[in-house]
Amino acid sequence: MPRTRPARRWQIRHADCLKALPKLPTASIDAVITDPPYGIGINSISWDRPTTLNPVPGRRKKTDHRVAFQAFCAQWTGECLRVLKPGAHLASFASPRTAHLLACGLEEAGFELRDMLMWIHSQGFPQPAAIPRHKGWGPGLRPNYEPILLARKPLQGTLEQNLTQYGTGALHIDACRTCPSQNRCTSHGRTHPRTERASAKGRWPGNIAFFHHQACTSHKCNLDCAIRQLGERHRFYYCAKPNHHERNAGCGHLPRRTTQTFQRGPEEEQKARAHPVANIHPTVKPIELMCWLVRLLTPQDGLVLDPFTGSGSTGAAAVLEGARFHGIEREHDYIPIAKARIKHWGR
Repeated sequence: MPRTRPARRWQIRHADCLKALPKLPTASIDAVITDPPYGIGINSISWDRPTTLNPVPGRRKKTDHRVAFQAFCAQWTGECLRVLKPGAHLASFASPRTAHLLACGLEEAGFELRDMLMWIHSQGFPQPAAIPRHKGWGPGLRPNYEPILLARKPLQGTLEQNLTQYGTGALHIDACRTCPSQNRCTSHGRTHPRTERASAKGRWPGNIAFFHHQACTSHKCNLDCAIRQLGERHRFYYCAKPNHHERNAGCGHLPRRTTQTFQRGPEEEQKARAHPVANIHPTVKPIELMCWLVRLLTPQDGLVLDPFTGSGSTGAAAVLEGARFHGIEREHDYIPIAKARIKHWGR
């Protein structure tokens, strides 16, 4: 008898998600976890410009960028709503500047907004000061966090009925608890006595995650590190930021190219040329954080969809957590990077 071919655990489709999502079966996806374009024209990259993100057909080409971006968000999230099972969750990274437009797009598509998680880090770079006559003034603050919008497809019946039938609707709390610390929290600022002991299972997961500064070592934190600034309480949210090894793991056979995520002047440009990399994606997310999201939102052996696969961090997390993964990516340059990284972490 011929051998049964093992089920395919992950795949990436090279396509525009607006064209690929309508081809997926209705109510076939357990969770959507994605890092879509933010609509802020990051580093002048064309795929992040709102007016090139396929605005609503029939509107003038010179549509207001906010209208275009919200329409784009409503379009792709609307298709995600259709392919998700009842009660299934969608988690989407966003920019603080355009998260409200994504939120409006989600609600317009029919999602229920459930929460806004916060990824706090120390590696953001401010826009260079460009106000010659006003020394000491600048155009904005340094970005130190990214919101993650958490939305849910409406339930069918009660939460318990939906969870029983589809395995979706609730969050897997026990899979994402933070291990309790041996140290006691200080009582500073608490006006009421402690009334209960910490759970032996670990601390209930919060909606904030902190990250070390890239200059931190295993022995000492950089002065600018969010972990150091928060002190002992960081243990509730700790997760390391991706380093060079994590970004490029599995990509050793790919060509190295020069890339600079943010335009920070001639010195950084020269440094980028001197150190070409295989993973050229500008917004690689930490695999540990993506694993946490997969555990939180996905039932056992569930199918995770990422319509903006990028460098494949969601897919890597899915295979590490034993979930199945379906990725869609429009940009040709990112396809081999994503496949190499997922294959590496899925070994």
